[in-house]
Amino acid sequence: MTEAARPTAPVPRAGRREWTGLAVLALPTLLISMDVTVLYLAVPQLSADLAPSSSQLLWILDVYGFLVAGFLIAMGVLGDRIGRRRLLLVGAAAFGAASLVAAWSTSAELLIANRALLGIAGATLMPSTLALIRNMFQDPRQRTAAIAVWMSSFTVGMTLGPLVGGALLEHFWWGSVFLLGVPPMVLLLVVGPVLLPEYRDPDPGRLDLSSVALSVAAMIALVYGVKELAKDGAALVPALVLLAGLVLGYVFVRRQRRLADPLLDLRLFADRAFSASLLTLTLSLFAMSGLFFFLSQYMQLVLGLSPFEAGLWTLPQTAAMIAAAGVTPALVKRSRPAYVMGGGLVVAAVGFLMFTLLDGSDDLGLMAAGTVVFALGISPMSILGVDMIVGAAPPERAGAASALSETNQEFGMAIGVAVLGSVGTAVYRTQLTDALPAGVPEAVAETARDTLGGALEAAGALPDGTGSALVAAARSAFVDGLHVNAVIGAALVVVAAVLVVLMLRDVEPADPETAEAAAAAGPGRSPDTSTNVEDTPAPAPHPSDVPA
Repeated sequence: MTEAARPTAPVPRAGRREWTGLAVLALPTLLISMDVTVLYLAVPQLSADLAPSSSQLLWILDVYGFLVAGFLIAMGVLGDRIGRRRLLLVGAAAFGAASLVAAWSTSAELLIANRALLGIAGATLMPSTLALIRNMFQDPRQRTAAIAVWMSSFTVGMTLGPLVGGALLEHFWWGSVFLLGVPPMVLLLVVGPVLLPEYRDPDPGRLDLSSVALSVAAMIALVYGVKELAKDGAALVPALVLLAGLVLGYVFVRRQRRLADPLLDLRLFADRAFSASLLTLTLSLFAMSGLFFFLSQYMQLVLGLSPFEAGLWTLPQTAAMIAAAGVTPALVKRSRPAYVMGGGLVVAAVGFLMFTLLDGSDDLGLMAAGTVVFALGISPMSILGVDMIVGAAPPERAGAASALSETNQEFGMAIGVAVLGSVGTAVYRTQLTDALPAGVPEAVAETARDTLGGALEAAGALPDGTGSALVAAARSAFVDGLHVNAVIGAALVVVAAVLVVLMLRDVEPADPETAEAAAAAGPGRSPDTSTNVEDTPAPAPHPSDVPA
């Protein structure tokens, strides 16, 4: 039978079990996003209890993120090999156990070790959940809706983290913030085996341990170097670590091109939907992370809000993201994804420009309105970009594609904070130098030029008139830096909008009859060969589908 004559098998649609399973997959996603923010609130209490050095405190805060970023690709590929549900459950058990030990840590060294274990366990959760969604929801339209739910759970977790963490710390000890992760992990371990199917690559080939080591070392070095340069400015050690990460990354890529069974299939990047979505999503997150790094400080250090109050003012943004997530799947049924994403990014640029109107006065309403407009615009890019990335990969490589998406987002946000944070800080220092009030000692001026927080603290030691003048000048300079970042962010998302329309305009709205077969074939692959080990294996490919 010829290719044209052979009928196309209908794409299976997800049923009640898959949608219930999606709710289960939302649990670790919610938890991971909460864990990103909640520990920062506990720093004063754990510092008083464990008395860590300044270096140890930085490692307590940062080691989790370093290891999550470092192990994402390795864990995504591992899930493809041993089974995504198995890896998810193993990671959930490890995350819950490490959370329990971390809650009752008796020394800074023990807490650092447990935060490291939490990072490695956390790296198993995100790519596993996204890869399972790719396999459970084979209908493209249903998959878009499922990813919208998945993204919403991440957004809700980011918002709930400071609120729930703050409430716990008002009544319990600092270790209680770690216990937030235990009940969701226990629930996942109980219901996951019942509701989640198992998928894995039936023919993964040989695992190259050298590639695993290179990927982990390169990503940890890159993220560490970028974050340290953003935090402390130009310094020799972070620069050398960053350079080492780039060299290791180059060696990793060269090795993948030579291997018959590469850890990361570089042919994925030949797919325009995959590579263009990865590029524009990273660019959008770059712009967002740099600006929101300044906005969080604006609420607390300029407007004087407590961390809990600042968390409450993120609720409108969260509601907007959830609303946009509900609308996006319907929009993409009627219009090409590129136009939905591009139009959304233009709206996000308007939200960015609204932040240029902030002046440090009582303008919380304007700030909240800007975050709402931005959230409505950026959500389609976030949802459809991730959807295209995982949909473009062959099902048996869904774990690797999911890990690439997560890694790229992690790296894009780190670079955004580093680069745009440095730009905003440079503007702040220049403006404050020109506006320093008379009578400020040079040592105090140097501290004030370093950060806004340092300026506010230093002003407390000055006479009332001079201190108040320094506070006003520092806050005004900080707002100037925020304005510059807002303009840069708006320009970047407009560039992303142009790129996404130019590069993805030929991608049509998802057609359940044909899109899955095309995506499953992937770069140089036959249709869906991912194995659901609980069901009857799919029929063998037709001889004409097998490469010669």
